Amino acid sequence: MNDLADRLARRIGEQGPISLADYMAAASAHYYARRDPFGARGDFVTAPEISQMFGELIGLWCIETWRAMNAPPRVVLAELGPGRGTLMRDALRAARLAPDFLAAAELHLVETSAALREKQRDVLAVHRPVWHERAEELPDGPLLLVANEFFDALPVQQYVRGENGWRERRVGIAHGQFAFELGDPCAETMEASPGAIREHSAEAAALAAWLGGRVARQGGAALIVDYGYTQGSGGDTVQALKAHRRHDLLRDPGEADVTAHVDFAALAQEAAKAGARILGPVEQGMFLHRLGIAARAAKLMEASPAQASTIAVGLRRLTDPDAMGTLFKALAIADPAVPMLAGFA
Repeated sequence: MNDLADRLARRIGEQGPISLADYMAAASAHYYARRDPFGARGDFVTAPEISQMFGELIGLWCIETWRAMNAPPRVVLAELGPGRGTLMRDALRAARLAPDFLAAAELHLVETSAALREKQRDVLAVHRPVWHERAEELPDGPLLLVANEFFDALPVQQYVRGENGWRERRVGIAHGQFAFELGDPCAETMEASPGAIREHSAEAAALAAWLGGRVARQGGAALIVDYGYTQGSGGDTVQALKAHRRHDLLRDPGEADVTAHVDFAALAQEAAKAGARILGPVEQGMFLHRLGIAARAAKLMEASPAQASTIAVGLRRLTDPDAMGTLFKALAIADPAVPMLAGFA
């Protein structure tokens, strides 16, 4: 066992089984604190690492949204979980087309990993970013926020439907190894067949509610891009990835990336209850095509013919239904005063 596994085992031995959400939170905190997990040499690849086009189009989306907000002279431009800073680097490069936007934008990054903050500092220093531990620490004012593959990393609770109702799935110890077991019956009333699994992320719901209230009160919009489902239950979607392959979720906690599919309907519901306008979700492929990714790819191929095949591969990976095009979705949480936003019409 690694040191995190030892600590979790001691906690379970002293207090009893813990929720899957607690297990995921501990594993993710340990995982991101110690490494750069992105790219071919890491454990997974995200859209900004696949192609510069993704970040560029997000940058142009931010400009158009800022204009739809009547171009406030100051706007908090924020990203949740910025990774290596690749998305924001590409977004701000594209934003050079709008110097008035760049003059208004104050860059704020929500990042808990010291290792990743150093990566972000390397590529974004010229924009003078300010770092925060939590989204709720962002300064007041009109907000433009981007969260790409952030919500999938937030912990979820799982509930299993038995013959006599729902019970929470918990992590305990059996035969010296971490193992799932079921807790006491809970108050969940959703109808389902025995054996069904329902997931709920209290942390994601709370963040969506906060974002909805924030933009409704102070103006702006938040763009969430992630993989997940739009209605019903996704079942058991929690997975661990190590070196781009599935990894046993309960083995070596903190040594693999642990995620769950995002419940977009739940995010939309919480943000709407807080007063925000909801746009989407729409499939990522459709969203990027509406933003002009095909035309951007053609321009890049014309400028760099030697890179044409690489650009074409990136386009397919981001937009094709059998790649990221349909599993990934885009959702906007916006001030009700803001008109229809690019990519969602």
